Amino acid sequence: MKKVFTVLLALVFLVSLTGCEKAGKYKEGTWSAEVVDPYNNEGNIASAKVVINKKGNIESVYLDTTYKTSDGTETTKKALKDDYNMVKYNPSASGEWYVQVEKLEKAIVEHNGTDFITLKDDSTTDTVSGVTIKIDALVNAVNTALEEAK
Repeated sequence: MKKVFTVLLALVFLVSLTGCEKAGKYKEGTWSAEVVDPYNNEGNIASAKVVINKKGNIESVYLDTTYKTSDGTETTKKALKDDYNMVKYNPSASGEWYVQVEKLEKAIVEHNGTDFITLKDDSTTDTVSGVTIKIDALVNAVNTALEEAK
């Protein structure tokens, strides 16, 4: 009987560990923010949309930056996808802009915030694998949205 009780108690403990997500520190909802992106003094706007789930954790992050093409068309870097041509003009880039931003978004969700990100003097980071672009404005936009969500 003791063995059965011990096994049942262990199972209850394991189920409680795997079934419970740690309560987060944010209010449920969708939070957005925009900041000026200082890159090349072009006046572009970096934006963040952060979705917080019922448990107070980050469920999703959407990042983008406005951009004016050479013909004057206003769009965003994410909308341009491969047509932004970052790899074409910078072959040492680890991927197109939108690909790198998707890695950043995923990392922010996985870490439930940006506290893990360390920015270098040139506004890049080594803390997110595959992200070689300047991310200071994007991180500032996320942090602004998360401040609203507290």
